[in-house]
Amino acid sequence: MNWDDLRYVLETVRQGGLSGAARALGVNHATVARRITAAEDSLGTPLFDRRLTGYVPTEAGQDAARAAEDIDARHAALTRAIAARDAMISGPLTITAPQLLIQYTLAPVLRDFAAAYPDVQVTALGANAPLNLAHREADVAIRISNDPDPDLFGRKVAEQRAAVYASHSYVAQLQADPDQRLEWIRFLHWQRPGAAVEAAYPNMRIAMHLDDMVAMLGALRAGIGASRLPCFLGDSDSELIRVPGIPLQPYTPIWILTHSDMRHVPRIAAFTDFVWTAMRSMRPAFLGD
Repeated sequence: MNWDDLRYVLETVRQGGLSGAARALGVNHATVARRITAAEDSLGTPLFDRRLTGYVPTEAGQDAARAAEDIDARHAALTRAIAARDAMISGPLTITAPQLLIQYTLAPVLRDFAAAYPDVQVTALGANAPLNLAHREADVAIRISNDPDPDLFGRKVAEQRAAVYASHSYVAQLQADPDQRLEWIRFLHWQRPGAAVEAAYPNMRIAMHLDDMVAMLGALRAGIGASRLPCFLGDSDSELIRVPGIPLQPYTPIWILTHSDMRHVPRIAAFTDFVWTAMRSMRPAFLGD
C-alpha cells in the first residue's frame, strides 16, 4: 500500500473527522476521503464507518492509526538524528517566540546574531501557540511559561514581574479624583486582576474583555482603562504609564528551549547561547527595575 495514505487515516482519527483532518493536512475534504478509500482498498477492509455524524474508526482503523503514529514518530526521530550530525555553524534555523517579545525585546538580538553568524538563515515565527519541536516545526522556542515541556531541553532566561498600566490621560484622571472607579480591561487568559489591584481600587469594575495582547495595548492606549502587563512590555511603550499605588507583581518567566536531540547542533547551540547571554543582560527590564 501507499504508506502516505496512512497519514490521512491518522489525522482523521486524531482530529475526529474529515474536516479537521483536511485543515491539519492543508488539503480539501474530498482529498482526505479519497486517500482513506485508497488505504481501505489496499488493506481490503473498512477503516471507518461512514455515519451521518461523520467518520468513526473501526477496530482496523484504530490499528492503522496506531501504526501510522509509530511511523510518524520514527520519521521525526530519524530527521532529528540526521540533523544533529550537522557540524557547521550554517544553514537554516527556525525559531518561534511570541510576537510582542520579538517586537519589544528579541528583534535587536536577532539582528546581532545575524551579524555574528551570517551563514545561518534564521526564520522567526511570531506565535504564541506551541509548535512541535520533536517534529521539527521549529528548532528553538522562546516561551513565557511556568511549566515548559519536560521533554525539551532549555534554560530559564529571566524571571519577570508585571505592573498595572494605563494611558497618561487615564492615570491623570485617576489622580485628579481618588474616588474614581477603576475601569479594568481583562485579558481572558487571566482570571482576576489580583489582590493588590482590588485592595487599591475596591470599586473597580470590568470594562472590557480581550483575548489578544496586541489588542490589549490598543485598548490601554485609547484610555479605556487599566490592565496588567509584563514590565518589559509596559515600560517600553511611551504611551503608557504605571498606575500608582499598585506594587509590582510576579509574572511568568521566559525560557529558551530546544529538543534534547538537537541541543548540540552547532547553529542551535550557538543561537541558544547567544540569546541567553543577550537576554540575561536585560533582566532589569524584565523585573521592572
